[in-house]
Amino acid sequence: MSVSQDSDSSPSSTADLEKLSPQENPSSDVDSKEDNSVPKPADSNPADFPDGGMRAWTVVAGSWCCMFASMGWINCIGVFQAYYERDQLASYSASTVAWISSTETFMMFLGAPVFGKVFDNFGPRYMLLGGTVCHVLGLMMTSLASEYYQFFLAQSILSALGASSIFYGCLNPIGTWFMKNRAFAFGIISAGASLAGVILPIMIDRLIPTVGFAWSMRAVAFMFLAYPVCRKPISSPIQGAPFLFVALGSFFFFWGVFLPTNFIILQAQHDGMSLNLSGYLLAILNAGSVIGRIIPGWLGDRLGRFNVMIVTTYLTSIIVLALWIPGHGNAPIIVFSALFGFTSGTFVSMIPAIVAQVTKDIRTIGVRNGSNFFIISIAALTGNPIAGALVAHDGGGYLYLQIFCGLTMFLGATFFLVARVVQVGWIRKRI
Repeated sequence: MSVSQDSDSSPSSTADLEKLSPQENPSSDVDSKEDNSVPKPADSNPADFPDGGMRAWTVVAGSWCCMFASMGWINCIGVFQAYYERDQLASYSASTVAWISSTETFMMFLGAPVFGKVFDNFGPRYMLLGGTVCHVLGLMMTSLASEYYQFFLAQSILSALGASSIFYGCLNPIGTWFMKNRAFAFGIISAGASLAGVILPIMIDRLIPTVGFAWSMRAVAFMFLAYPVCRKPISSPIQGAPFLFVALGSFFFFWGVFLPTNFIILQAQHDGMSLNLSGYLLAILNAGSVIGRIIPGWLGDRLGRFNVMIVTTYLTSIIVLALWIPGHGNAPIIVFSALFGFTSGTFVSMIPAIVAQVTKDIRTIGVRNGSNFFIISIAALTGNPIAGALVAHDGGGYLYLQIFCGLTMFLGATFFLVARVVQVGWIRKRI
């Protein structure tokens, strides 16, 4: 879809908080051989973003598929925490086993600055190809593993690095094709990860007793071979107080947000839920997240992305503290899983749109998203082992873990609120 470069675009079309002032607009030096049917790097005028059309929504569709196989895989790794503890790694402590899933999540986000820079310079094609090879090969090697270090190297390092490359290769293009509908587009692709979190845990849980662990992993790997390769869209860490508080909010919220995903099955079984019923909790959580990634994104484009993010992150922490802690029966745990999935899903889908909102030069969106996700990777690495240690310190109980989870997310929500106040104060405004 061709995008106009007419310098006489109507000023009324630029009434958006993300618009650059004239003096901030970099010159548009575009190579004459470059594909003129995609948005140009220097475009930051809302009128110059396609914000729809067949090609833009095709990018969304391709990104949705890639998100299913990358972040969607991370959404279901709580299945392996429970499986490894009772089977192949039963001789290891919960905290030791948790290093597999926490390192996997850490590696997923650790590559953000590198992959962000690669995207800005070369586009997503080679990231998606290379990421597919590493992700699939890592899963295949995991299917052959029998020792702790083998699971760690194959699943936590190789597969996770491949998933990371795929994740950023499909995430970053969206910000270059959409502005007015940016949060909604991010919400749609993020729903692919949530849907994977519904399908994959049930698939793995049912395949392992039938065909064994090895062929269960291979079945997932073969399914992930069908990644689409997107066209190259357009292409410094963010500085300033707004991004600083966004980064702090991301770190603290992420420190807690994956703990229910990784420990809800074990906690439910500890409180008396049957093995069969507890196996559906991740699917319920991720089903709620499918809705939570789309509807709040659509609302964010209309009511303000920071406004929606602040409300949903506070709600997530309150749900943990007020429902997960006192809820010990089957019904409250199931209700908690659904509600937590809905509210926490907003964070995952909205954070790229929030980063884009405090970014002035869209050409650096890859590195800027990468900077934030690198900070998140530290929380991803340390969150699960801390949680495992808290469970051990609590004598096998989950109260300390739940308190840690709720308080860190509450602190993260507060930093998002501070970021909003730094930008516009306490006034009522769509931001």
